[in-house]
Amino acid sequence: MSRLIRMDHSGHTTLAEWTADDPGAVDAAVRAFRAELDLGYFGMVSTGEGHAEQVRELPLDAELVIMRLPISGG
Repeated sequence: MSRLIRMDHSGHTTLAEWTADDPGAVDAAVRAFRAELDLGYFGMVSTGEGHAEQVRELPLDAELVIMRLPISGG
C-alpha cells in the first residue's frame, strides 16, 4: 500500500493511502496531493539512500510520497 504524508508540527500526518487497483483511493490520493501543492507544499519521493527528488504529479507506484514546505532562511 502506498502512502501520502505531510511533514508537520506533529511529525507527520497521513493524507491518503492507495493501491493501484483501487480507483477510488487513487482519485482521493491525487486530489489530496494537488490540494497540498496548492497550499505551497512540495512532493518528495526517495530515489535511494539519502536521495530524493521533487515530483509535481503523484507517482502512483511510489511506496511513500512526502509533502513538505520549502525550507526558509536567509
